[in-house]
Amino acid sequence: MNAEDDFLSGSSGTVGGLDGVYRGLKDRALDARELMDATRLRLALAARREPPPRRVLILGVERPEHRAAARAAHRELLRSRHEVELHTCPPDGMGRFENLNRLLAAHPPAEHGSDWLLTIDDDVTLPRGFLDRLLFLCERLALDLAQPAHRLRSHAAWEVTRRRPGAVAHETRFVEIGPVTLFARGTFATLLPFPPLRMGWGLDLHWASLARARGWRMGVIDAVVIGHAAAPAASAYSRTEAEAEARAFLAERAHLSAREAQATLATHRRW
Repeated sequence: MNAEDDFLSGSSGTVGGLDGVYRGLKDRALDARELMDATRLRLALAARREPPPRRVLILGVERPEHRAAARAAHRELLRSRHEVELHTCPPDGMGRFENLNRLLAAHPPAEHGSDWLLTIDDDVTLPRGFLDRLLFLCERLALDLAQPAHRLRSHAAWEVTRRRPGAVAHETRFVEIGPVTLFARGTFATLLPFPPLRMGWGLDLHWASLARARGWRMGVIDAVVIGHAAAPAASAYSRTEAEAEARAFLAERAHLSAREAQATLATHRRW
């Protein structure tokens, strides 16, 4: 890593071997705890009542090799009581953000009256009641940019994005570009369309700088965890090219450092 590469987390985040087994056992213990203390049940019941139905635009890029996982995620998202509009496209030789911009051009969230935009990768596992619980907590905590927490067993380069035992959510200065990111309507005019990037490394650190300047609240939702175990970051593209793209992009833009991004500002244990 070059000295100037302050946009790298310092960890690959890849989980495997005995560490993966240990993390999987801890995930199961935390899942059991949430069931036993009725946290999941109480949250599910609360999310049935509020907020009022929202319009949610969901966009993603879907690869043939992950079609089964993507279809399972689609089924879960469409179970929501909110108004969900879901659009995906194949990569077609383009990068993730090039494809997301292609989808945004075809389905502008402002024109569709969207309250929220959710971007999602095709290789994540979503829990039951995912979207309703996520929106409930984001609106309760008045978050503008958010993401579900990673399971401990997930591949996740940023430690700040992993689930915290006993927490409902933790407020941060940073949320990832993926695999799942939630944007409130108030951010659309500033953040959309996305910059013309392929992989998008470093974009989330630029978002963090914009959020700080505009007073947006950001957070990771611990009570809604996702699994991201299909493949580590940069397994489908060149890490070297992703880093070079990030250097060029951030050289001309304000951004938080990786050290600043790992900070937790507040931890919420109830809603």
